[in-house]
Amino acid sequence: MAERAYHLPGLDPAALQFEALRFDGAGRDIAIEVPVLSAADMQAMAAHVRAHTRRYLAQYPIARVVDIVDQAIARLLDRDDPYRRRMEDLLPAITGYDREMLRLGLTEYLKSFRKPELQRFLAEDFPNPTILDDFQPLTKGGYGRAYGPEVLAHIWAGNVPGLPLWSLVSGLLVKAGTIGKVPSAEPMFASWFAQLLAEIEPELADCIAITWWKGGEEEAERALLAEADVALAFGGNEALSAIQSRAPITTRFLAYGHKVSFSLIGREALDAAKASDTARRAAYDVARYDQQGCYSPHTIFVEAGGSAAPLQFAQYLAFELSALERKFPRHPLAMSEAASIAAWRSAEEMTAGAEVVGDPNGAWSVSFLERADGFGPSALNRSIRVVAVDDLASVPARAAPYKRLLQTVGIAAPPRRLFALSAALGAVGVTRIAALGDMTAPEAGWHHDGRYNLSDLVRIVEIDGRALAAADRLAPYAE
Repeated sequence: MAERAYHLPGLDPAALQFEALRFDGAGRDIAIEVPVLSAADMQAMAAHVRAHTRRYLAQYPIARVVDIVDQAIARLLDRDDPYRRRMEDLLPAITGYDREMLRLGLTEYLKSFRKPELQRFLAEDFPNPTILDDFQPLTKGGYGRAYGPEVLAHIWAGNVPGLPLWSLVSGLLVKAGTIGKVPSAEPMFASWFAQLLAEIEPELADCIAITWWKGGEEEAERALLAEADVALAFGGNEALSAIQSRAPITTRFLAYGHKVSFSLIGREALDAAKASDTARRAAYDVARYDQQGCYSPHTIFVEAGGSAAPLQFAQYLAFELSALERKFPRHPLAMSEAASIAAWRSAEEMTAGAEVVGDPNGAWSVSFLERADGFGPSALNRSIRVVAVDDLASVPARAAPYKRLLQTVGIAAPPRRLFALSAALGAVGVTRIAALGDMTAPEAGWHHDGRYNLSDLVRIVEIDGRALAAADRLAPYAE
């Protein structure tokens, strides 16, 4: 029986066409059924989601929404739950990622969406979260209420499991009806989550839709963008530009494009007692999901002057990547990925003064450069450049030309230097500073690419303070 990667409220599956996405990871042949929707199908589904969101989800107190999501996350954290078992069974075969790395990564990631973390999401964007329920006093005077979109479109990309959860939960927290398009590389997580929510709260079954279309097919995409109040899209800049061109000017469009991240390691993290642990943390950032996320490092800048020289640190890093390959093997590569790594290593080896080491089978690669510029993309899939610098304070100026592409920087430095470096990096475009080892695990309430997760989605309806005074004059108690 094929898995089904969809949830289509308001449509009759018997009247639809479907096709199968096939995956053969881990020696298994898995067929995943996805729908082929026409523009008319999308319009009908959007109308259904809009009507039921008005009737149900929009009327829920925000505390009830938080409780429902918390119940879903509790089930996914339970390794005996049927949904969690299916994730652990199928996601390694679908994505190619190591089973144990996925298990540990899922648990750590899902913990970011429990009730206390959801309350942090809300508090980060709304000082008084009940503004989502009713009119509340505004600091400037008057009253305001936040309304989420009745139809929020999500166009997801990538193959890192669970990434759609960020925007899907954000939509729920502003009581938005959701229509999400899953990526072909990993279509199941969002589908499972929608099905689980429908089990916990059956009314939500009609407020969330999960669908699919081939990249580049415009009919269903145009229809969804025309129906959406707000659209979120993820992917490469060229693809995002094409999607935006299909959206009406009346649809608020929020794009999340490809970003570049890197690490900074201060001399204080390279003494005899700390260097090995620093390398271990840096290697984990490189290995987790094989650098497929925007927050994975491409370059590590290492400061001279520590007990371990930058070249010695690169050797430590190579050792740790080798150990991680034995513990969490890298996913099998497509021919294009293998060719990209070979080309990258060749280019690095031709760079003057470079020293390149790596696994004989290409499972990981470390290139060491002495005082080079250092910026540039790696080949991903555990390929990393280590660049020696005399002073980490020189790195922000090097990063400045790439301002629009920068996202996360992992820093190993004492508090005073952490804040000084963070200020300089923020000025050139970096939007997130993380500890080494945590680059690929943003905390709850993270401002994705420097933006707000929730307040970007809502519209605020205001009652002018003078309107209340005018209403007072018409009240029965008026003199």
